[in-house]
Amino acid sequence: MITRDLRHAIDRAAAAAGFDPAAGPGLRTAGAPGRYAASVALALGPCPRETAETLAGTLTQEPWIETVDVTGPGYLTITVTPEALAAVADNVIAAGPASVTSDALAGVTVPAAPLGDPLAAPTWEEARTALAAQLTVRLAAAAGATVADFSASERIRPAHPAQASSPAAPEAVPPPPAGRPRSSHREAPPGGTSPREATAFAGRDAVTFTLARAIPGKPFAHDPQIIARRVVGNPAYAVRYAHARAASGVRWAVTTRGGDPPYPPLPRQPGPMAETAVVSGLPAGTVAPRDTGDTGIPPREATARPCPPADPGELALLDALSWLPERVATAARRGRPDEFARYLEDLASVTVDVLSSASHPGKGAAPGSGRLTLAQAARTGLAAGLGLLGVSAPERL
Repeated sequence: MITRDLRHAIDRAAAAAGFDPAAGPGLRTAGAPGRYAASVALALGPCPRETAETLAGTLTQEPWIETVDVTGPGYLTITVTPEALAAVADNVIAAGPASVTSDALAGVTVPAAPLGDPLAAPTWEEARTALAAQLTVRLAAAAGATVADFSASERIRPAHPAQASSPAAPEAVPPPPAGRPRSSHREAPPGGTSPREATAFAGRDAVTFTLARAIPGKPFAHDPQIIARRVVGNPAYAVRYAHARAASGVRWAVTTRGGDPPYPPLPRQPGPMAETAVVSGLPAGTVAPRDTGDTGIPPREATARPCPPADPGELALLDALSWLPERVATAARRGRPDEFARYLEDLASVTVDVLSSASHPGKGAAPGSGRLTLAQAARTGLAAGLGLLGVSAPERL
C-alpha cells in the first residue's frame, strides 16, 4: 500500500539524515490521485525547509516515487509513478483483510476496551462511547499497537447475564393487545427508543455503523426508521451497498467469460462483533473480516493481466484505496473511529461512481478489462474496513 510504503520510505530518509523517527509523517492528500503531502520535516530539526530538502533528495531515489517537491516552511509533496498507483488494486487484493494493517503504532501499548455489548447500553450516548472505545482499540491493534489485557477486577460485565449470550438477537415482540389483529410486519419503535430496541428493528449492522460514524459531542439521528432505510443516502446502508455492488461487478465479469462458474453465495456468518479471528498481518485478538477462502475468481481469471487505469474515476478509486492503512492508524491515534467510518463512506461513494460508469463490469466491459481488478480491490478494501468496525460486508443486498 502506498501510504504504508511512504511511511517506511520517510523513516528511512530521516534515519539517513541522522534524525530519529518522527511520531508520524503527517501524511495527507495533496489534491490529485497519486500525490501525497507530508509535514514530517516540521518535527525534525531546527530548520524544517533544509530538512525537507534533504529528505526529498533521498526520497527521489525510490524507484516508485516520481517527484518530491518542497513547499512553504518545509512541506513535502510526493508524487508516485503511474505504475505504483496502478499497482494499488493488486496489492489490496493480495493483502486481503491485512490491507488495513500497518506498523504505524508499533511500540505503542493501549489499554483493552471494557467488555460488554455496546448496543445493550441504556442510552445512545453511552452506546456510542462504549463502541468508540472498542473500535479505537481494534483500529490501534490493526495499526500495530499492543493491547494490554484488563485485570479481572477491571472487566465490565453486562448488567444481566442473559444479555451476554447473544447480543445480536432481537428482543421478542410482545403479543398485541386483545382484540387487535397481529400485523405481519413489526412496527418501528418511536424515535426516542433505546439502542437495543433500534437494533431489533433496524439490524445490528445498521445501528453499529450509525454509532461508529457519530461525531463525539454532536447530536446524530438515531430514529430506527431512518437507520433502517435501504437507500444510498443512508450511510449505514451505503457502505455495505458499495461492497455488494463491487461483488456484483466481480460476479458479472466472471460469469460472462465463457464457461466460468457463477459466483457462489457466501455462507451465513455470525455477527463480526461476537467473535475474533486471527489472520496473517493482524495482531491476536483483532476482529477481521470473514475469509471463506473463496475469492470468486476462477484460476485463469486470477492470472489475467489487468489493464492500467484509464480515466479519472479509476484513478480516484485507486487513490482512495491507497489510504486504507493510514486512515486506520490516524483514527486510532486520535481516538476517533468516526473518522475511519467516514473515510469508508468516501471510498464507497467513489466505488459506486466508478462501477456505475459505462465500462464497469456489468455495463459491457470487454473481457480482460482492468475494471474487474478494481471491483475486486474495492470489494476487498470495503470488506476489510467494515470488518474493523464490526459490520458485516454482504455479497448481495
